Amino acid sequence: MSNQPIIVSASPHVHSDRTSKKLMYDVIIALIPAFLVSIYVFGMSALIVTSVAIISCVLFEYLIQKYLLKSDVTITDGSALLTGILLAFNLPSNLPIWMVVIGALVAIGIAKLSFGGLGFNIFNPALVGRVFLLVSFPVQMTMWPTAIENNTTLVDAVTGATSLGTIKEGLLAGDTMTEISTRIPSAIDMLFGFTGGSLGEMSALALLLGGVYLIIRKVISWHIPITLILTMVVFTGVFWVINPEHYANPVIHILSGGAILGAFFMATDLVTSPMTKKGMVIFAIGIGVLTVLIRLFGAYPEGISFAILIMNAFVPLMNKYFKPRRFGSKIKVKIV
Repeated sequence: MSNQPIIVSASPHVHSDRTSKKLMYDVIIALIPAFLVSIYVFGMSALIVTSVAIISCVLFEYLIQKYLLKSDVTITDGSALLTGILLAFNLPSNLPIWMVVIGALVAIGIAKLSFGGLGFNIFNPALVGRVFLLVSFPVQMTMWPTAIENNTTLVDAVTGATSLGTIKEGLLAGDTMTEISTRIPSAIDMLFGFTGGSLGEMSALALLLGGVYLIIRKVISWHIPITLILTMVVFTGVFWVINPEHYANPVIHILSGGAILGAFFMATDLVTSPMTKKGMVIFAIGIGVLTVLIRLFGAYPEGISFAILIMNAFVPLMNKYFKPRRFGSKIKVKIV
């Protein structure tokens, strides 16, 4: 035997050049297509809201860490920058600037740093900021810029309901889906983003391109986004088949609202999602079911933000229950 000593150390034993910073900037790169679409559709208002959200998140993280927590400042790791972008993507492009700043403070100060910072937060910070604003300022958070003329130009002066909001209001008024379908954008417009809604959730195509990029780069696994979308397709499809005049078809549910943004960029957050594949599947199914239930039977026309936050609370239990088998553990073999 060799006289070279055996060094025993704690895990992990497999090292990689991939860092949290690189992962964060990969996600930011994946969001660029959707951001470009938002600028094309909303103009300068999209750039202003996004810039304010980013600057506010980075600034609040710096100030809280340096002067309140007196800890190391981590604004260069990209997490605060990404939180700002995702927060902006979940807001109307005409939201007052001071509300954007409040949302950033809640996202960074309460949802992230109060739990210990990156890697310790239980809930997705951007979604916490978004839901706080929605509950606190429901009128301003539901005033969406509306497409005019050729559906390629949106102005802040004209506001209206989103596709899901129009469907919810129409059904409550006793209209059928055949009647409502004439008042909502076509599937093509929803795919390319020529419709009203949150700043970054409109173009399903741009978000899908970013999602595919993240899967190819192995930043995220396909288990959460694909399972979530399939769950929504199956669940909404059942209701649609039962009564197509009272329930929207699965295509509308997937292409409208924040389904694609939530599936690829919010639910897949590495910190607030399960570690194992089994856990990811259960997590995604839960989000899909809750989203559809809120959309169809809840007070809000959209529900994916609430669904993700609710399932975030169950992630510690999932990680504890769906533990991977430890290397070297004994496997019981039943001999017949």
